[in-house]
Amino acid sequence: MKTIYLVTGAAGHLGSTIVRQLLALGKRVRALVLPTERNIQDLEGTELFRGDICQKDTLVPFFILLPETERKVIHCAGIVSIASKFQKKVYEVNVNGTGNILDACIRTEVSKLVYVSSVHAIPELPKNQTITEIRHFSPDKVVGMYAKTKAEATQLVLDAAEQGLNASVVHPSGICGPFDRGRGHITQLFKDYYNGSLTAGVRGGYDFCDVRDVAEGILSCAEHGKPGECYILSGKYYTIPQMLEYFQKVTKKKPIRTFLPMWFAKLTAPLSEIYYKIRKAPPLYTPYSLYTLTSNALFSNEKAKKELSYHVRPMQETIADMMQWMKKEKLV
Repeated sequence: MKTIYLVTGAAGHLGSTIVRQLLALGKRVRALVLPTERNIQDLEGTELFRGDICQKDTLVPFFILLPETERKVIHCAGIVSIASKFQKKVYEVNVNGTGNILDACIRTEVSKLVYVSSVHAIPELPKNQTITEIRHFSPDKVVGMYAKTKAEATQLVLDAAEQGLNASVVHPSGICGPFDRGRGHITQLFKDYYNGSLTAGVRGGYDFCDVRDVAEGILSCAEHGKPGECYILSGKYYTIPQMLEYFQKVTKKKPIRTFLPMWFAKLTAPLSEIYYKIRKAPPLYTPYSLYTLTSNALFSNEKAKKELSYHVRPMQETIADMMQWMKKEKLV
C-alpha cells in the first residue's frame, strides 16, 4: 500500500521543514496552505492544496485519495501568539481548526495523526521541578491565550484517540533555526541584532530547540508514536544573554552589554507591543512573553528520546546554520 503524508501549515517554519525532510526521504507529500499564502517556494515536489482549516469544505479535496492509499496526517497549522489580549482568530485556528482536522481524519479513516501541540499546553510546575508528559489537559490550568487554546485542542485530540483514532501528540518547546520565512520570535531577535536595531536585552530564558530536530521527532512519531500518547520535543534551557552571546560569536558584531531589569521590561512591555504592532512585526517582548521568560522551563524529553530516538543538537550549530540560511535568502 502506498503511503502519503498530509501536512497542514506546510508553509510555516516547522511545516516546511517537515516537508523538506519527507521529500528528502522520497516520500509522497500533500501540502495544505492558506489560499493567500505566498511562501510556497519550499514546497516544490509536493501536491499543493490551498484551503483553510477553519472552513471544513476547503479540506475535502485535501483528504480525498484512492482507497488503497494509506494517509498519515501531520497537523502543524496553528497560530503562535505571545499577545497579551484575547484574539478570536487564534482560538478559531488552534481549537476549531483542529476539531475540523479531527473530523476529516475520522471521516476518511486516516492511519495516523500527529498533532503538533506545545509545551505551553502543559501546566507549569514550581521552579526546579522537571515537567514531563501528562494525560489530561485543561485551559484552566495554564496561563495565556495561546497556552489555553493549545491545551483545549490537545484534549480534543486525546478524546478522539480514546474513541479509536490512531493519534499522537508532540509538544515542542521554543522552536528556532533555519528556514523561517515567517515571524518566529528568535528569528526576529536575530534580525534586529544583526541589523543593529537591538541595543538591549532582558535576563531570563527558556527552553529552545532546533526546528530540524523537532521535524525529525515528528516523523519518528508518525512511525512509532503510540496512540493517545504525548511526547515532549524540547531542547535545552538557554538564557537570553546566552543566546545573544551565541549571536555575537557567529556574526562577529558588537555584543549587547545592556540588560534591562525585569521590572522595567514588564513596565514598558505594553508600549513595546504597540510599537511592534505599528511596525507590523512580531513583538520581541510582551507581558506574556516576559512571564514565559521567568517561568519554569525545565522540560524532560527522555520519553521522546527513548520511544522516538529523539536527539538535540547544540544551539551554536543552530544559530550558525540560521545565519548562513538567512544570508543566502537575503533576509539579513
